[in-house]
Amino acid sequence: MAAMSNQLDTTFQALADPTRRSILTMLLEDDMAVTDVAAPFEMSLAAISKHLGILTRAGLISQERRGRVKWCKLEPDAMRDASIWMQSFGQFEAVNLDAFERFLETELSDDD
Repeated sequence: MAAMSNQLDTTFQALADPTRRSILTMLLEDDMAVTDVAAPFEMSLAAISKHLGILTRAGLISQERRGRVKWCKLEPDAMRDASIWMQSFGQFEAVNLDAFERFLETELSDDD
């Protein structure tokens, strides 16, 4: 149980940053060279490399060298435990905010 908890912590910490989430979204399309991953971001290649290192340590991506180019690949199975953990909360129905707002408007207008 402690090992799973540690892995969940590592996964969620990696996912907590919007830049890392954007990188994962980009990698949904296909494997990418590190320089291509870095292109849309206004930060140094060293900063992107740190983000990629965090994603790699979390097991969310893998990196491999092909010739002179380092490539990044999404590892979707790494999110399986986090997904299962989050789905356990799916037993509760989502609140329909529009319906709730209409209900409140009806209830509050009846009091007038």
